Amino acid sequence: MTDRVRVALNEMVRPVLAERLPDWVEPCWFGTREDLMAVAPEVEIGWFDTFDFSHSLDAYRAAERARWLNTMAAGVDQFPLDLLRERGVVLTNGAGLHAITVAEYTLMGMLSIAKGYREVVRAQDRHEWLTQPPGRMELCGSTALIVGAGNIGGRIADLLRAFGSEVVEVRRKPCADAIGMDAWRSRLGEFDWVVIAVPSTGETERLMGAEEFAAMKPGSVVVNVARGAVLDQDALLEALDNGPVAGAFLDVTDPEPLPADHPLWSHPGVHITMHLSGRAQQSLFQRGAQRFLANLERWRLGQPLMSQVDLEAGY
Repeated sequence: MTDRVRVALNEMVRPVLAERLPDWVEPCWFGTREDLMAVAPEVEIGWFDTFDFSHSLDAYRAAERARWLNTMAAGVDQFPLDLLRERGVVLTNGAGLHAITVAEYTLMGMLSIAKGYREVVRAQDRHEWLTQPPGRMELCGSTALIVGAGNIGGRIADLLRAFGSEVVEVRRKPCADAIGMDAWRSRLGEFDWVVIAVPSTGETERLMGAEEFAAMKPGSVVVNVARGAVLDQDALLEALDNGPVAGAFLDVTDPEPLPADHPLWSHPGVHITMHLSGRAQQSLFQRGAQRFLANLERWRLGQPLMSQVDLEAGY
């Protein structure tokens, strides 16, 4: 490539990216929706992430000349994948960029439930000195099923093993260290924790429903860091009220934001963390910029890009 290539970039990444861009890149910085919509139709490469996802979606639809679009989002179920496939666009996502923080958040939630930490915080708010711990469960020696052991699920599995948990991973392609997607349901009754970390696709919608909850071990806990749509929330509430599920840690819900009068909010067995796990980090832009720079070099050389989305499969 001898001509410069126009690339749309958010002003938020300028501090970590501007001085590192190769000479063949002509950056088109945007700081507002108006700026974004002005440059989107003109660029060959676009990194359209904004804090308002609707603005990014508008840019995706307007980017008729784009050949490669990049996002730091891991899940792309809300993106116009059919349109991108029709245009022959390459889409790269943030798979793996969020693994560290989501895994840490998951462990925080599991430990909070195991030790009853929510009740400790409430006791402090009341200025009450507890004489007995509200939770006595230990992660060491507990059993965990990780449904969707990709970048995030695999990281969760590693952390749990470090705590002494016995972990079984579920992957689309079974291997020596993991069982397949057709084998996990029959084993639900073996686990204290069932962690859902699958991509959101048509195949995974309502992956956990009444039958799955009924098959879980009495006193077990379900953890969802995937998307709200992978759980049947009505069936979850029924399982919480009438067994066998004892608790749920939900970083994601359906819909989002969850309506203020939704029964999940007030259920004593449910912990809701408002889809904050992926944002609870300091290094997202640095990680995203590093991968984007590496992919720019691959793009120039005509090599396959890292974290390229399969637009048919949806992840």
